[in-house]
Amino acid sequence: MTEVESVSKDQLREGPGTPGIERHIAFQSAGVTVIRAHTEPGMLSGWHTHMDHDIYGYVAMGHARFEYGPEGQGTIEVGPGDFFHVPPHTVHRESNPSDEKSEILLFITGSGPLVENLDGASGG
Repeated sequence: MTEVESVSKDQLREGPGTPGIERHIAFQSAGVTVIRAHTEPGMLSGWHTHMDHDIYGYVAMGHARFEYGPEGQGTIEVGPGDFFHVPPHTVHRESNPSDEKSEILLFITGSGPLVENLDGASGG
């Protein structure tokens, strides 16, 4: 018999890091990973990519700003209740422009390592 699973917030395990972003894994199976990400107010992450993965996100609380593209010229901002998508191989960085901690739920599809931290917007 197949059982319904649950994971309490205290049972999450540490996920792959990017400077400024705290990630914890709830579920991970073939091709899908579910993560809770936290960022502190005023945080600016390092540049990174999720290589072959699609990242689908939901902002549970707080705000996030994404910079992407050549020299980080593209930007979007999302807030509570908003959804977003980061396509595979998109070099980006995130910031928390608000005065409260953010909590974002990430649904990641694909295979291979979840994150590659980079030296800059060009991936160098």
